[in-house]
Amino acid sequence: MLIWIGSFYSCSITKQIPEDERLYTGATLTIESDSTIVNESGLKSELESVLRPEPNSTFLGMHLGLYYYYKNQKEKPGFINRWLYKQFGEEPVYQSDVETYEIEDLLLNRLENRGFFYSRAASAFEETENKASLNYTVTVPKPYRMASYTMDSMPVSIHETMEKLVSESQFENGMRFDLNNMKLERQRIDKALKSKGYFNFNDNFLIFEADTNQYSNKNFDLFLKLKNEVPKKSLIPYKISKVNVYPNYEVSDSASITPTRFNEKNFIQKERFFKPKYLDPFIVLDEGEYYNPDDSRNTARRLSTIGAYKYVNIQYKELDTLADDNLGLLEANIYLSPLNKRALRAELQVVTKSNSFAGPALTLTLSNRNLFGGGETYNITPKIGYEKQLGGGQDSGNSSLELGLHNELIFPRVLFPIKIDDDFFEYSIPKTKTSLSIDYLDRSDLYTLLSGTALFGYSWDANRYVTHEINPISLSYTELLNTTPEFEDILENDPFLRRSFEQQFIAGLTYSFTFNEMLNSQLKHQFYFNFTFDIAGNTISLFGKDQGTESPKTFLGFEYAQYAKADVDFHYHFNLGKERVIAARLFGGYGFAYGNSDVIPFVKQYYSGGPYSVRAFNIRSLGPGTYNPNLDTTDGDIVFDKTGNIRLEANVEYRFPIVSFLKGAVFADAGNIWNSKENPIYNGKDKFGSGFISELGMGAGIGLRVDIQSFVIRFDLAAPFHDPALPKGERFNFDVGSPILNFAIGYPF
Repeated sequence: MLIWIGSFYSCSITKQIPEDERLYTGATLTIESDSTIVNESGLKSELESVLRPEPNSTFLGMHLGLYYYYKNQKEKPGFINRWLYKQFGEEPVYQSDVETYEIEDLLLNRLENRGFFYSRAASAFEETENKASLNYTVTVPKPYRMASYTMDSMPVSIHETMEKLVSESQFENGMRFDLNNMKLERQRIDKALKSKGYFNFNDNFLIFEADTNQYSNKNFDLFLKLKNEVPKKSLIPYKISKVNVYPNYEVSDSASITPTRFNEKNFIQKERFFKPKYLDPFIVLDEGEYYNPDDSRNTARRLSTIGAYKYVNIQYKELDTLADDNLGLLEANIYLSPLNKRALRAELQVVTKSNSFAGPALTLTLSNRNLFGGGETYNITPKIGYEKQLGGGQDSGNSSLELGLHNELIFPRVLFPIKIDDDFFEYSIPKTKTSLSIDYLDRSDLYTLLSGTALFGYSWDANRYVTHEINPISLSYTELLNTTPEFEDILENDPFLRRSFEQQFIAGLTYSFTFNEMLNSQLKHQFYFNFTFDIAGNTISLFGKDQGTESPKTFLGFEYAQYAKADVDFHYHFNLGKERVIAARLFGGYGFAYGNSDVIPFVKQYYSGGPYSVRAFNIRSLGPGTYNPNLDTTDGDIVFDKTGNIRLEANVEYRFPIVSFLKGAVFADAGNIWNSKENPIYNGKDKFGSGFISELGMGAGIGLRVDIQSFVIRFDLAAPFHDPALPKGERFNFDVGSPILNFAIGYPF
């Protein structure tokens, strides 16, 4: 079949090639040398990079891009052909498009840059009736190698520094002449000089000279020199004589404002907008220190993380040099433009969930920035949401009302009883986050739930990609109110579920480590890794009140939970270019109840299925294990929100552009949840065992995404092809007749 299709495409393309042309199919390169070439494969790869033009791409031997191009040349190509051409079409590359002499010159130039002087290049076409390929041959002599590397004479102001830098070079005697290495050496020296205060230096001021006069065996001496007429001010170091900070900068003249002196810095502001003692730790520029561009970048980055400023602008002003002219002086001016002190953000959502619930949700966030003059941010967020079950047959909980109020106060510094040295956090200063929330959830025909949470913790960036977050105080309290007889029946039949709701009080610690390369869109291979650890009940267990051997302990009259839980979430993106991405994800989580608990609290348990999980199954409908509510429930009672303490998932999808802001995807998901300890209501089908691979729910589907400046509305249509709830031998069945439509905001991973 493939052979027939390939022949059809080949014939279609061949008919379109002009009579006086041949389709160019690419070039090969052969290196001939009378001596051994170190890293010949690397040299060949570099030479091949200049071979132009690129031939038309192929897929399974077929020129699909070229085929769509020719189809589009018809008088009426049709909408589909125009779209296919826009996505995949390529203009033909013919033999006449190849300029062999230009390519040969480029090959010789690259060889000379790598020390292979007096090389030769030749080319020859191989032609058939409709196609032509090209063979390049380069003849490479023995390369020139370095005998010594020294610095030529330098002015006194820079001589000692340059001499030390040259002595630290990675250049070694016997290394091949390499122009690219020389460029890198100039950049290294320039960067090092700037870090030592040479404010006006530039790598273009440096020049290399190679001398072969003393040798007859292709050796050379390499000298590093300064170009002629380099400005004198470029050859002296600069120190910072003043640091002026404008915490509330306005374009109007600030000369009449009397500066506030703090920690050898001038803080210039009409009224005290930002307290100097709180702003000072973010600034790593110091009077009397040599200029260093790294300090400028660090200062700008640290100031921008406060959350109170929209612009950070650092400028240097040159002052008159000292009498001996061997030292320059700079005045550093840090201009900070604040954000609006108060801001209101409203978010209206129309929520459609995979469990047939739909409804509106409104969230308002009022922010008050720089609340106490130290960069603090206070956010108060009320929320109201209503969901109505549009379908689902006999499922309980046909409507849901949620009310919430979230308060958050963020300090851009560490609040801790013991002073922590500012130098301990070099990249960024941690933020102290405190929050207090209360939520009310009313699920009709089931229950009313009242919950409150309180957090105190820290978050900070260790570098560009690594973030730590630790909450040493994490408190939550839930109280089940107004349960209906139907829900009481569910609890009566599921003692595990009842116990998970009885764990009203959770007090513990959470820690999260995140490595995120997704921030750098230029990387071909992007990785994301998150590890989260949650432990509760250990500290308050020291103060727990014993209620007897058969009853759990209490704290302040509340039964408290005791457990440990760990999650690992790994993402990988392979960027193919032109907005095409292969994205993959692995997730594993395990929770362990101990001490005062024999089951993890309901709000901490795992579930599977839904738009951010295995999309071919409704939310909370997959698992646990091989449990099937239609086959394994003996008394006809409904099993409420299937959960477990173990979760494994894997996802992969191919993302591609369609047109403008519309993106497409094809994907496959696999996953499930289990219990490490059997829950009697599941008839033993929920127990995690060695055969867990055969118990994974699997599905595949297609997606449509509306991506407008990174705001993504996502529609994913998926169908299961392996359902663990079915009997063995019947689980593999691609049920395309019963797809699940997922609606969500943002990409799944």
